[in-house]
Amino acid sequence: MGIATEVDTEIADDWHAALAALAWEVEAGADEAIGDAPINRYELATETPKPLAAKPSSPPPTPDAGADPVAVAQAAAADAATLEALREAIAGFDLCDLKKGARNTVFADGNPKARVLILGEAPGAEEDREGRPFVGRAGQLLDRMFAAISLSRGSPDAENALYITNVMPWRPPGNRDPEPAEIAMMLPFVQRHIALVDPLVIVVLGNTPLFALTGTRGILRARGHWSQALGKPLLPMTHPAYLLRNPSAKREAWADLLSLQQRLR
Repeated sequence: MGIATEVDTEIADDWHAALAALAWEVEAGADEAIGDAPINRYELATETPKPLAAKPSSPPPTPDAGADPVAVAQAAAADAATLEALREAIAGFDLCDLKKGARNTVFADGNPKARVLILGEAPGAEEDREGRPFVGRAGQLLDRMFAAISLSRGSPDAENALYITNVMPWRPPGNRDPEPAEIAMMLPFVQRHIALVDPLVIVVLGNTPLFALTGTRGILRARGHWSQALGKPLLPMTHPAYLLRNPSAKREAWADLLSLQQRLR
């Protein structure tokens, strides 16, 4: 046997011996390398160690955690002295989950000095993209409907102007109806919005705004019948999207528009 072979054999024997010793120590419970030299624990000071502070299992709650969304909305809405301040308050309201899936906060469109405030339900896909209410097919029909009685969102003249907003400023997924809890948390903003604009007449389009302002549903029964909400005359009408699906209902919508025109004279 050559010298190289003998050295290789000794190295292999040492390696196997070290591995066997390590396995024995691990089996005995010595599974951590503490130091190169042994330590006599009895020579250490006998000071009682201080307990470590327990680590929280979850991040500390944010200031809004557990807050009542309606109460938070009421406080934020009450602090808004102008429409711009209200826009910022709504954009900063983070307790409605619809905001997470929306591209834009859809606030309003039209002349804030208008005598007629139109309250819709919620933005659709086009409105979410553009950040303005009623800009899709239903919005185009709405413009044509009210133009027939000389009212327009683009009119600088308050007598012939419209102001348009929605109950919900964010699009519900799949254009589903807003849930009662979602309506409730946004209602303080709607009420403040109407108070700041102070219109002569409110027109609600569809079940969601009807429910928000009156607590009742059944827009097909309510349409055309004047009532009161927030101290204002309120006219329920079917939503333009409904009219697109049911063209025969346009005759009733025309009667409602004539009723509105008569009220404004």
